[in-house]
Amino acid sequence: MKVITSDGSHTLFVPALNEHYHSVNGAINESLHVFINAGLKFLKPTNLNILEIGFGTGLNALLSFVEAGFSGKNIFYQCYEPFPLSKDIYETLNYPELIQHPQALEVFIKLHESEWDAVIEINDNFHFQKLNNKIESAILPDNNFHLAYFDAFAPKIQPELWTEPIFSKIYKAMRAGGVLVTYSAMGMVRRNMINAGFTVERLSGASGKREMLRALK
Repeated sequence: MKVITSDGSHTLFVPALNEHYHSVNGAINESLHVFINAGLKFLKPTNLNILEIGFGTGLNALLSFVEAGFSGKNIFYQCYEPFPLSKDIYETLNYPELIQHPQALEVFIKLHESEWDAVIEINDNFHFQKLNNKIESAILPDNNFHLAYFDAFAPKIQPELWTEPIFSKIYKAMRAGGVLVTYSAMGMVRRNMINAGFTVERLSGASGKREMLRALK
């Protein structure tokens, strides 16, 4: 079920989980705050490998594409999504209308309709790969990613994803100096990240949330 959030952008509500895909206080604002500003803009390298846990609506990938154009960064973006949205849902989401970029709609549809497992060139500085797989069973390359977007459903909904073994897997797959960002600031999540090897800092959260976490390798 589609819901309009406080900044005018859509999120989706899943009745079976009693959970939204994004914050009702602003879907675009939350993604910008947590993943782009605290993650992508925080990193200095020009060439970046990004891992996303939960492609979902495609909002984080679209915003990363836009930021890559502004900043001149070259991005390889890999995401894991075991439960992709159907065409009749993603085509109605209003992110391309609200994001000021001439290719927003074209790129948004291309991200959703790209072939699974294949590496797709969106443009010269943005390459994209989505995998229809769970992160629990994924085999990640060692020392590869500069940045991880951890955007799974909340720990109370998907507790199996917010565990020390999952964060240890991601830690091993990240380069030294790499960053993981997430909207959650639960104590259990922070402890599991620390036990996995990360140095974790609390940051101000997006609108409606007091804190978020940024973990450093």
